[in-house]
Amino acid sequence: MGLFDFMKGKKGIVISAPVKGECIPISEVADPTFADEILGKGIAIKPTDGKFYAPADGTITTLFPTGHAIGMQTSDGAEVLIHVGLDTVQLKGQFYDTKVEVNQEVKKGDLLLVADVAEISKAGYDTVTPMLICNSDAYANIECKKEGLVEPGEDVITCAV
Repeated sequence: MGLFDFMKGKKGIVISAPVKGECIPISEVADPTFADEILGKGIAIKPTDGKFYAPADGTITTLFPTGHAIGMQTSDGAEVLIHVGLDTVQLKGQFYDTKVEVNQEVKKGDLLLVADVAEISKAGYDTVTPMLICNSDAYANIECKKEGLVEPGEDVITCAV
């Protein structure tokens, strides 16, 4: 069975990995807001690189002033939140360099933000990056990759309509 056989023949919205790293189950994230899927279903990636890319075509809807989180709506209507690190709002933007602005149209693969994950880690923060579908209730089923190494642009979430 290939890595992505679980997505074969599926119809729906496909969201790709925003960053290179290791995929872990969202339930293993050390923050209950994410682990308990309070904000929505999704995946978590331990980044091995600091470049974060658009996981789909869409529009930037939210950009935290601290740069640690970006919200977007895909052209298919999925509301995606990428949250780089845990409790990283406390860094007040240090080590984050955003490359987009609110209402900007993006294409899958466009660079959204660069984070110095080594410095974030050195400052004592977990760099695990949850990516959530905030309007999970709008979908009949959401399948998420739970393990293995991922590259930016690789399919990791399918939302069935």
